[in-house]
Amino acid sequence: MDFELSPEQREIQMLTREFAQAEIEPHAAEWDREHRFPRDLYAKLAELGLMGACLPEEYGGAGADFLSYILVLEELSRADAGVGVTVAVHTSAVTLPILTFGNDEQRSRFVPPLARGEHLGAFALTEAEAGSDAGALRTRADPTGRGWRITGSKQWITNGTYAGTFLLFARTDGQTPGARGVSAFVLDGEHVRVTRDEEKLGLNSSVTNDIVVEGVEVGRDRLLHEEGKGFRVAMATLDGGRIGIAAQAVGITQAAYDVAREYAKERRAFGRPIADFQAIQHKLANMSMELDAARLLVYRAAWLKQQGRPHTEEGAKAKLFASEMARRQTAEAIQILGGYGYTKEFPVERYYRDAKITEIYEGTSEIQRLVIARAVLGLKQPVLAQG
Repeated sequence: MDFELSPEQREIQMLTREFAQAEIEPHAAEWDREHRFPRDLYAKLAELGLMGACLPEEYGGAGADFLSYILVLEELSRADAGVGVTVAVHTSAVTLPILTFGNDEQRSRFVPPLARGEHLGAFALTEAEAGSDAGALRTRADPTGRGWRITGSKQWITNGTYAGTFLLFARTDGQTPGARGVSAFVLDGEHVRVTRDEEKLGLNSSVTNDIVVEGVEVGRDRLLHEEGKGFRVAMATLDGGRIGIAAQAVGITQAAYDVAREYAKERRAFGRPIADFQAIQHKLANMSMELDAARLLVYRAAWLKQQGRPHTEEGAKAKLFASEMARRQTAEAIQILGGYGYTKEFPVERYYRDAKITEIYEGTSEIQRLVIARAVLGLKQPVLAQG
């Protein structure tokens, strides 16, 4: 086994880290405080190829591998998790599914503008009564002479306000519940109306919206993959997307660990740095150990996807462990900083708020445990997800 990153992977990791330190970290607290979506930032990321890092060059991407893309998400999230999730949804949940399941015409039409950052992507699966039970969705696509008329509403849609391309799931077989008869469609921003901006605990530099599609008529060229096979698209998308969220959790925790470690070396109590005290040493040791464990799980899952091998179980394990680790260890970072950790003078309280959502979106921790249990028992995976 070779645990070293390749020169190309290290190069994209350092490129992202340097950009994040210069363009994201200095502004992250302000974006969080003002709930500001840094729209211009994504044009700069696109210039570096980071809006389509793992997409082929022929479609406007950087041509890097999937693990390189995961390194990008980790570094972006280390600087600001809101930026990390914006890029993750754009790439993992929209652009890659179109590349994987689209026909030649769809790839040529929809992928390059996304890879070049000309459009942001949004993934529209979840509804008010269809979260973890994604098979309960009610948005419908009724056949017309030339395509479909789509009507319905979605919620928890990352990037909704600014998206130019939506990957939206609707039922094409009437209202029969369950996974069968759900299809995937590629819609433009003009097809969708945003009805609400969600106020969140964290990730305040990203946008989360409710949306409606009001009888929009689209042609057959907007159907992604086969009619009635939309859940294959959704589940494959979530399998890969969970690895990205796990990388986000690692990035957040790395940032919290960096702050806590430096603070422990500088803060003095009883005449010496608090890093000299065993209680603080144990906290930092646990943070370092769990970070290593989470990162290895994430990289393994990314490598398996990169090789075209099954990765449902491994992605679920990476996401489950990394997200719960992030919530625990960002709390420990606050504890190390004491009262300062509870204030906005230091960023660890933001890391703690941002970390919590990684246990919820792209499938809750409870869903990840169910996915893992089904895998180890050799049982059929249920249609359970949360996008």
